Amino acid sequence: MHSLNLGILAHVDAGKTSLTERLLHSAGVIDEIGSVDDGNTRTDTLALERQRGITIKSAVVSFPLGGVTVNLIDTPGHPDFIAEVERVLGVLDGAVLVVSAVEGVQAQTRVLMRTLQRLRIPTLLFVNKIDRRGAGYETVLRSIQARLTPAIVPMGTATGLGTIAARCTPGPGPAAALDVLADHDDTLLSAYVDHTLTDALLRTSLAARTREALVHPVYFGSAVTGAGVDALLTGIEELLPPAGGDADGPVSGTVFKVERGPAGEKVAYARMFSGTLRTRDRVPFGADGAEGRVTAVSVFGHGTDTRGEAVRAGQIARLWGLGDIRIGDALGEPRKAYEHFFAPPTLETVVVPGPGVHRGALHLALTQLAEQDPLIGLRHDERRQETSVSLYGEVQKEVVQATLADEYGLDVTFRETTPLCVERLLGTGQAVEFIKKDANPFLATVGLRVEAAPVGSGVVFRLEVELGSMPYAFFKAVEDTVRATLDQGLHGWQVPDCVVTMTHKGYWPRQSHAHQGFDKSMSSTGADFRGLTPLVLVAALRQAGTRVHEPMHRFRVEAPADTLGALLPVLAGLGAVPETTLNRDDTCVLEGTVPAARVHALGQRLPGLTRGEGELESAFAHYAPVAHGTVPERPRTDHNPLNRKEYLLNVTRRVGG
Repeated sequence: MHSLNLGILAHVDAGKTSLTERLLHSAGVIDEIGSVDDGNTRTDTLALERQRGITIKSAVVSFPLGGVTVNLIDTPGHPDFIAEVERVLGVLDGAVLVVSAVEGVQAQTRVLMRTLQRLRIPTLLFVNKIDRRGAGYETVLRSIQARLTPAIVPMGTATGLGTIAARCTPGPGPAAALDVLADHDDTLLSAYVDHTLTDALLRTSLAARTREALVHPVYFGSAVTGAGVDALLTGIEELLPPAGGDADGPVSGTVFKVERGPAGEKVAYARMFSGTLRTRDRVPFGADGAEGRVTAVSVFGHGTDTRGEAVRAGQIARLWGLGDIRIGDALGEPRKAYEHFFAPPTLETVVVPGPGVHRGALHLALTQLAEQDPLIGLRHDERRQETSVSLYGEVQKEVVQATLADEYGLDVTFRETTPLCVERLLGTGQAVEFIKKDANPFLATVGLRVEAAPVGSGVVFRLEVELGSMPYAFFKAVEDTVRATLDQGLHGWQVPDCVVTMTHKGYWPRQSHAHQGFDKSMSSTGADFRGLTPLVLVAALRQAGTRVHEPMHRFRVEAPADTLGALLPVLAGLGAVPETTLNRDDTCVLEGTVPAARVHALGQRLPGLTRGEGELESAFAHYAPVAHGTVPERPRTDHNPLNRKEYLLNVTRRVGG
């Protein structure tokens, strides 16, 4: 039996989890449909998900569909948990994007559709909630064409909209399908011209173009009443491509989720693209060449996951025994580099332990949460005994707080959320320190030059000295320390894009007194290079100069035209810069940029300014120089190489040679 790994994606509250329940019921996997409101759905298993009625973690369930086993992955809809969606996208064969028939295309719907199209993932659209008051048909189709993609094929018509009797009549109109398909299928166009076009040819073309992610069939229905769901199931079976892969090929898979079992053991969720992975197999994983032995395998199929001896190409399984596994790791042969489809978090907050909370226990709990969500970056300050976490938004912060309380018994609060800035170089700088000169206490000579690099290029380390002129371990110590030091620039923020060139090197070879052992005072070690490099690098950074840049979001506000006068002053007060204004009928559309730190405030104020009719869409756009106010500083968590005396006292317990 073939497998199909299917993602269910949507804007929050579009009915994605309810649709998952209905699909499982229609496929005969569950006898009773769970309710999000009642907190008894199959995929929302976390207590917090059931309390809040939202999906926080991706979940996998399966069901048989004809000759295919569908592994259905339910994903969060709230933008604060976009990292969960990101990890799932890389393992999908197809997707169903859910749109509300009442609210229509929403902000997160657009973000998800753009990403699905960029990754060329075959996608069906399901317009849910046709039984709800205010549901539309033609208006929703026009909105999909205008805001998502014009390449859609309606797979039926809806009647009785807004009532419990709402129904769908399946079957695309041949003319409507032909108009879209002919743009991508010359054979179909020729058949139309030659009067040889048949329904079978149309259906074949529709399946082929859908699998190529060129067109997107649209189904209407209701997850609550079941209307239109059978037609959607038929579309999933006939129009989406089954998983490929050679079960006899080399082992290759991707880990997209990690959780902890009852005994605290790591359990990895993996999609296999090639080969067969068996219990007791040793498998390499990750970029650092780690290896582990699989102690147990549980494969998804027939409504649940069951223990088995092996997982084969195309299947999804849970794996035990890989203690150092991380989300995004490749199993066996890497299929491709792990991609980031969405921008990283742009906000940060400090976790404040409540009365009686042990800081060690808090740090361990946060570390385990970061294992399950790598984009929750942790930053621990030993001197202040503080831990910061990077986040997407305020809702995610509330969820972290509740998770720490419910699962770990830790009561915490948070400081005010602040933007995660970066520092960019203003020029070129260089510095050098020589062994036993100018109060250099380290047995090392290091010279470095720093210069700006294009945005997005990362940190590049180069050599202007001969690689064989000293032990490789010393070069590696310099490079590793350079990368670590650049996490905190002159103002404490990361320096993300630059070229660092090593211009000078020197060391004392291993020496010893006659008839005695190794003498550290006469011989260089890696610690000398790790200790000296931060001092040289920050001296070069000072000469080059850096400027703090804050994250900016691109926003789109759609609101009644008569509220524009009230909107503009508020946008200006929040530091937003409208760049385009479009008036159509009674609606105005504003697009521009706004500091990431002000997006939440804008979202809170918008309903009151627009009689509740305004809609905000925002996404990270770029970093821009901080234009107003004082330059934000970030407390350092290292030994502070900006203060030479303090640094040397901390590192060597002395201030000079």
